[in-house]
Amino acid sequence: MSSKKVLVTGGAGLIGSHLVDLLLKEGHNVTILDNLEPQTHPHGKPEWIPNRQDVRFIHGDMRSEKEVLEALKGVEWVFHQAAFGGFTTALTQYIDVNSTGTARIFELIREHKLPVEKMVMASSQAVYGEGVYSCLEHGPQYPAMRSRGQLMHSQWESRCVQCDQPMLPGLTPETAPLRGETIYAISKLAEERLCIGMGKQLDIPTVALRYAVTYGPRQSIFNPYTGVVSIFSTRLLNDLKPVLYEDGQQTRDFLYVADNAAANLFVMQRPETAYQVYNVGTQTPTRMVDLVSTLATLYEKPLEADFPGSFRPGDVRHFVHDSSSLYQLGWQPVVSLEQGLSHYVEWIRAQGNVKEYFESAMKRLEEMQVVIAPHKVATS
Repeated sequence: MSSKKVLVTGGAGLIGSHLVDLLLKEGHNVTILDNLEPQTHPHGKPEWIPNRQDVRFIHGDMRSEKEVLEALKGVEWVFHQAAFGGFTTALTQYIDVNSTGTARIFELIREHKLPVEKMVMASSQAVYGEGVYSCLEHGPQYPAMRSRGQLMHSQWESRCVQCDQPMLPGLTPETAPLRGETIYAISKLAEERLCIGMGKQLDIPTVALRYAVTYGPRQSIFNPYTGVVSIFSTRLLNDLKPVLYEDGQQTRDFLYVADNAAANLFVMQRPETAYQVYNVGTQTPTRMVDLVSTLATLYEKPLEADFPGSFRPGDVRHFVHDSSSLYQLGWQPVVSLEQGLSHYVEWIRAQGNVKEYFESAMKRLEEMQVVIAPHKVATS
């Protein structure tokens, strides 16, 4: 394939920067647009941003029409990775950056008749809310989000609407209901629909990828609100116990960042992916307690964790992707969780003394009830 002029929004971040590396390896010219969010990049432009002629870096924000337009000029492919995420109290920022930022891209493409040929955007498993479950007696179900009252009583598992028994989680396909209730989930769903809908209106092939929990080298070690592998790691490296919400038995699908970047390029290059939405994951459930155990072993730290009984309203109990649609096209992840965590540990050890930021952030989140500590509510 001939060289393309490519824009990667959020190109200084975890997924975006690895995607930039992959695109350069394939011979493309890359523009990076990134606002270098201080919470994630407190020291400014990271050292992994390439300094070469075929890379243009724009320190800009998705909320700036001028900066987004400058980034889009002359671009043929767009990988839209820029997003505001995590569990924080900044509600309007999710909409301003994620939803309105995406609308701004299409608005500028239309107004300035920009020659964009295709766009791939980063969505999230968050749009689903709870995934697919099965009751032994009543079969498959798509439960609503767990209520705050249920969680206050430490009733963690999703229960059958007919017999009220705990259900077993399964793999969630793209056809599952979209019931995410967090502001992040809402912003990403709006972004998805803008991407597919406006793509059709402007005759620009577009693809939305619903990522599993992505981790790997370059995941911010400064941001205490997002990136569970980094948060657990900074705790362990400072001889502190990782904090596990609920009872630590939640399951997630963990995707190594290089596999995520490869999926992005794969769907960009395949014409049959136009106007489609795909899950991107490993189809393998990992319990949070097992994630902590693996990390503790790699860091040679005690196998201990803190279980305060806290929870996050709007969080899901179990979620693992059914990624068979993408697998059937020819993409599959190649890095196991054990391999990926080993790569991450090697990287973070090379960062020198790593500070811990989660403790103070946790207090703020509890004050704003983004995290609920039932024992504190009961005694307050």
